[in-house]
Amino acid sequence: MSRISDVAQRAGVSTSTVSNVLNGRSDRMAKETLARVETAIRELKYRPNTSARQLKTGHTPLIGLLVPSMANPMYGFIAREVETLAQERYGFRIMIGNTYRDAAKEAHFFEDLMAHGVRGVIIISSLVDEQHVETAAERGLVVVSYDRRATPAAASVIDHVTVDSFESSRIATQHLIDSGHRRLAFVTPSGRTMSRSEKIAGFLAAAKSAGLEGSAQVIEGLPVDEYGDSMMSELGRMQAGELARAADRPTGVIGVNDLLAFGLMAGFRDAGLAVPQDVSVVGIDNVFLSTLMHPAMTSVRVPVPEMAQVMVERVMSRLSDPSLPTGEFVFAPTLVARDSVAPPRGRSSSEQASKSLSS
Repeated sequence: MSRISDVAQRAGVSTSTVSNVLNGRSDRMAKETLARVETAIRELKYRPNTSARQLKTGHTPLIGLLVPSMANPMYGFIAREVETLAQERYGFRIMIGNTYRDAAKEAHFFEDLMAHGVRGVIIISSLVDEQHVETAAERGLVVVSYDRRATPAAASVIDHVTVDSFESSRIATQHLIDSGHRRLAFVTPSGRTMSRSEKIAGFLAAAKSAGLEGSAQVIEGLPVDEYGDSMMSELGRMQAGELARAADRPTGVIGVNDLLAFGLMAGFRDAGLAVPQDVSVVGIDNVFLSTLMHPAMTSVRVPVPEMAQVMVERVMSRLSDPSLPTGEFVFAPTLVARDSVAPPRGRSSSEQASKSLSS
């Protein structure tokens, strides 16, 4: 079994330098030195003595990861990226909890994590009220919040890492508009999280910019309690059935996320409508299942690997140096065009190209 001194010798550094890497204190370290230490750790398959570390620091080498529900593959994707980085770079593992966006459950998880010596947590929630998260941070828990912007009260105690949700839905809506769609719908569960509110605002802004306020509608379905793939998809399926029966049916529809958009596609199919010939569908998240749909679904990519890196680094850096100020990190989304969007019936691609050139 390799020792920390073996890693130091292999990398040509001191044991304290290796210790700094293992404990997230590498911000001021030369990139070449960090790379040598990380390479030596991998080659020697070195694993820190976690029991000794906990006795010395009083902290457990774990990062808490609280998600709405692991049934959603998007959260599985995030968990994989967070765990890989935390383990390979810092020797930390993650402890996952499903909270269903329930503030009481989130608060209880904070208590449990702290009782087990866990001092760093990443929370995916986006609840409008973040007071219980602020309370946990003020008690000494290093918290990174994912999928919501910072509010003035929380900005000084919590890091916030998010994609620009407003822009995510704006570019999705603009893609439909550029494809010739004039009757638009944005479908979401009822109950506004911060990210959902921003997505709705982005949708309405794009519609207003194109002069389509009168033909763009926000459809808020029943609340989804479990935030899993089955519940969210079923909501989309149900809403698609209702939209298909509408006299002035929208020709372009956006789901608040990919799972709901998958349900929309299934619901339109059940109603005898073809995607994209009769109705175009766009999702948000770009989970891997988007490419497996028939047709492959257009979606907005959220840069999960890049965001996961920032989240883990913020946890580890602030565990190492509690005096570090918190920050807000906002990432840009990108549209991934596939086969679920086409010009509406009666409007050819050449006609749409002409419209785009004249506008």
